[in-house]
Amino acid sequence: MPRLADRVHPVLTGEGGALLDAHHGRWTYLTPTAAAALAVLLTTDDMHRAVAEYAARYGLSPRQAADDLTGLWASLTHRGLTAVTPPRGRRRLRRWWR
Repeated sequence: MPRLADRVHPVLTGEGGALLDAHHGRWTYLTPTAAAALAVLLTTDDMHRAVAEYAARYGLSPRQAADDLTGLWASLTHRGLTAVTPPRGRRRLRRWWR
């Protein structure tokens, strides 16, 4: 099941949305399309079901729906906003409170 990191708080509306990374104090703004796609991702059990629901809701081909959803999720993962984040190389971690 796709899910955001525990420190990320979504605000999703029909006109768009935003994600607050409470750890860094940064907002990531979403277009209305991205907010709708994220809402579908967060309310379904797996990616296959999310693709089917998104495609049916917006009249898209399954391939286009899959491309949209995986692209959005990859972008959020790259920004460190999902529960599974990619390794960031050999960068030394700093304590966030310093």
